[in-house]
Amino acid sequence: MELKDKVIVITGAARGLGAAMAKRLAGHGSKLALVDLDADSIADTVAACKSSAADVRTYGANVAVESQVVELFEGIVADFGGLDGLVNNAGITRDALLVKYKDGELLSKMGLEQWQAVIDVNLTGVFLCGREAAQHMVQLGSKGVIINISSVSRAGNMGQTNYSAAKAGVQAMAVTWAKELARYGIRTGSIAPGFINTEMVAGMKPEAREKLVAGIPLKRMGEPDEIARAVEFIFDNDYFSGRLIEVDGVLRL
Repeated sequence: MELKDKVIVITGAARGLGAAMAKRLAGHGSKLALVDLDADSIADTVAACKSSAADVRTYGANVAVESQVVELFEGIVADFGGLDGLVNNAGITRDALLVKYKDGELLSKMGLEQWQAVIDVNLTGVFLCGREAAQHMVQLGSKGVIINISSVSRAGNMGQTNYSAAKAGVQAMAVTWAKELARYGIRTGSIAPGFINTEMVAGMKPEAREKLVAGIPLKRMGEPDEIARAVEFIFDNDYFSGRLIEVDGVLRL
């Protein structure tokens, strides 16, 4: 796909990976629909993208709410007159052990609200955005691309039953959609980042950060733009579909 003037939606665009993706695609002249829970929170990303003279518009939506997602994509298509790409990047964490015991006494367990909050945003939200994007792409005759952001945690990570289940699910959805949507010329893909140097990680205690980095064979965290480059590759390579790109510094959980 030639990225210039293509209409691309990025969810979770206010910071971190989403902001890095937006900046890289803006450099190609893409028309960007940047989505976050609060549209005002995307201001810094917009300013960075507009330095590349990109056409950027912001949208506030909760990707876990069906009515808001339907309205979101209808609005984007009406505003831009088309839809060529979607990066399903929005996500949250609510980490907890499944059950935690000490000396035979139950101290805590993952609550249903912790499970549901992550599944709602990280799995259901990806489903809803992917469904609406696919519908509009087919109706418009757009040979578009849908990219789901998974995680190295999809293979299972301690303290992340909810997150791991969701990230495994979004990878599986990308494979399923690739098979279903190929007849319309629509491609899909997924990316599994390892530990990336985002604002959340930067706020960790130095000793915890050092321990984390020590377990990565390349001995450093990834940078957000390195994930953005993987997004760029999937958009650019017209024979790529249904596959997963791991960008994790040789880390395997």
